[in-house]
Amino acid sequence: MATASATLSPVTLAAATVISPGRRTSVNVKYISGLNAFGGLKAHNNVVSLGLPVCTEQSFAKVVSSLRAPSKGKGGGALSSTCNAVGEIFRIAAIMNGLVLVGVAVGYLMLICMRVELGDRTLPAAAWSPSFFGKNQLIHRKLGSLADEYGPAYLISLGIHRALVVSGWEVIKECFTTYDKVFPTRPRTLAAKLMGYDHTLMGSAPYGPYWRHTRKIATVERLSNRRLELLKHVREAEINNLLKELYEESVKSGGVAVVQMREKFTDLAMNVIVKMMTGKRYGGPDGRNDEESKRCQKALNEFFYLAGLFTVSDAVPVLGWIDVLTGTISKFKRTAKELDYVLGSWVNEHRERRLAGDTKGDKDFIDVMLSILDDGKTSTKEADITIKATCQSLLLGGNDTTVLTLTWALSLLLNNRHALKKAQDELETQVGRDRQVEESDMKNLPYLHAIVKEALRLYPAAPLSPREAMEDCTVAGFHVPAGTRLIVNLWKMMRDPNVWEKPSEFVPERFLNEHAKFDVRGQDFEFVPFGSRRRMCPGATFALQILHLTLARLIHGFELGKVSDKPVDMTESPALTLPKATPLEVTVTPRLSSNLYAC
Repeated sequence: MATASATLSPVTLAAATVISPGRRTSVNVKYISGLNAFGGLKAHNNVVSLGLPVCTEQSFAKVVSSLRAPSKGKGGGALSSTCNAVGEIFRIAAIMNGLVLVGVAVGYLMLICMRVELGDRTLPAAAWSPSFFGKNQLIHRKLGSLADEYGPAYLISLGIHRALVVSGWEVIKECFTTYDKVFPTRPRTLAAKLMGYDHTLMGSAPYGPYWRHTRKIATVERLSNRRLELLKHVREAEINNLLKELYEESVKSGGVAVVQMREKFTDLAMNVIVKMMTGKRYGGPDGRNDEESKRCQKALNEFFYLAGLFTVSDAVPVLGWIDVLTGTISKFKRTAKELDYVLGSWVNEHRERRLAGDTKGDKDFIDVMLSILDDGKTSTKEADITIKATCQSLLLGGNDTTVLTLTWALSLLLNNRHALKKAQDELETQVGRDRQVEESDMKNLPYLHAIVKEALRLYPAAPLSPREAMEDCTVAGFHVPAGTRLIVNLWKMMRDPNVWEKPSEFVPERFLNEHAKFDVRGQDFEFVPFGSRRRMCPGATFALQILHLTLARLIHGFELGKVSDKPVDMTESPALTLPKATPLEVTVTPRLSSNLYAC
C-alpha cells in the first residue's frame, strides 16, 4: 500500500476480472490505479482523503483543548476562540459525513457491478478496471496487451459501464456489417458535452436525424469528390506555400535548413481547412493575423488532449463532483470557450456580410450552411450552434488526421532511408526534375501510396473507435445488451501477426505484394484506418489527397535528413488521437531548380 502522504490514483483495487469468450478468468492485479485525476487524493497512514484534513484522535483533541485554552486577547477574545473551535468541529464533522457518503456511494456501485454475478449468469461480467485509463497511459496499447492474453474479444467494466473490446478483424467485420445498425451511435461523454456543443459534433453526435442531416451537408458541400475537385486549387496553393517557405528558409541558412515539420504541417492543414470553410486563410498578407491562428490551434490541441483523459463522471456519474474538485470541468469549459470564440467570429462575420448584401463571389461552407439553416424554421441560436459544431468537426477531423499521418510517415522514412530513396527514384522516373508533382501523377506512384498506407497501418490517427449498442445482440459469443460500450481497437487489429508479417516493422512493399488490393475506404476489414460503414470518417478522400500530394512534393523537392545520427524518436503521446510525443526536426536541402519553388 502507499506510504504516508503518497499520491494515489482515483481508485485502488485489489483485483480486476476480465472475461473472454468461453472462459472466466480472474486476474489478480494488486492495487490497480486509475487516472491520477483526483489531484489531491492522498493517503495519510492508509486513510484516503481528497486533500482535506483527516479527522484523527490527535486533531480532535487539539480542537477540544483550544476550547479550554485561556484567551490571550481582550474583550471578546475568549468567545472568538470558542466560536472558531466550534466551527472547526463542525467542519471536521462535515468532512466525515462527506467521506461516509462517498463510502456509501462506492459500496452501492460495487453492488451494481456485482448484480450480473448474482443474477443472470448468461451475461458475462467484468470488474471495474480503471487502470487502463491512468495518467500518461497509451490506452490502445494497454487494451492490445489484454487481447494478447484473452483473445480478439473480451469484456471489461468501466465504472458502471460494460465495454466489449474487439481487435480481431473477423469480429470487427461482424460489428461493422451484421450489426452495423446495432452499433451506429457514440457513447455520451463529459468531454463531448462540454467541449462539443452538447454532443452535436459529427464525431460524437448520437445516431439520428441531426447526425444524418449535418453529415450529409458536410459531405455534399465540402467532402464529396465533386467539391474536392472544385477546391483543388486551395490545397495546391497551400502546398506550394509550404514548399516556398522551406526553400526560402534553406537559402537563408546557406542551403540547409533545420525545420520543425509538425508546425509546418499544422499550418498547412489549418490553412486548407479554414480556406474551405471561411474563404480566407490564416497568416499571409491576405489572411488573418497569426495570433488568432495560434489561439485556435492551441485550443484544438487542448481539445484532443482533454478528450483523451479519463473522467470520473463518465465512469461513475454519481461521483461527478470529483471532476469539479480536480479542475477537469473548468479545463473543458475554458477550451470550449476558446474554440467558440474563434468559430463564433467566423459565423458573425458571414452574417454581417449577408445583412450588408455582400453575397458576390464563390460561396464558402459557412455561406452554404447559413443558406440552408436560415429557412425560417430554425432559430438563429440553433443555426449558429449547428454551424459552429459542424465547422469544429471539420477542423478536428481534417487537421489532426493530416498532421499526424504526415508526421509519422516522414519519421518512418527518415528511420528507413532505403524506403525514402525508393520513393525518390519512383518520382525521378515518373516526374523527373523539370516540373513539380501534380495530382494527375498520383496514379503512377504506387510506392508512394504504399508508404501512406503503411504509415496509416502503424499509426492510425484514431487508434480506438468507440460505439454503443442500441439494442441487444450477440457478438463473438457474447450476449451484448443494449447500452454496452463497444471499443474497436484499430491499432491492435492492424498489427495482428495473423494478418501482417512482421507487423511492427515499416514495410511499404507489403501493399505492393500480398496486400496490394487492400484499400483504406473501409471495405477490407483487416485494414480500416478511417473506420467503416456508417461511422467511417467522411473526410477520408480529402485527407488522402493532401497526404499524397504533400508527401510527394516534399520527397521530390528536397533532400530530407535527421539532425543527429540517432533514430527519430517514435514515442507516442496519450490523447484522443495518436500524436508523436517529441517534435520532428528535419534538415531540408532543395534538389530542384529554384524557379519550381515559386508560388
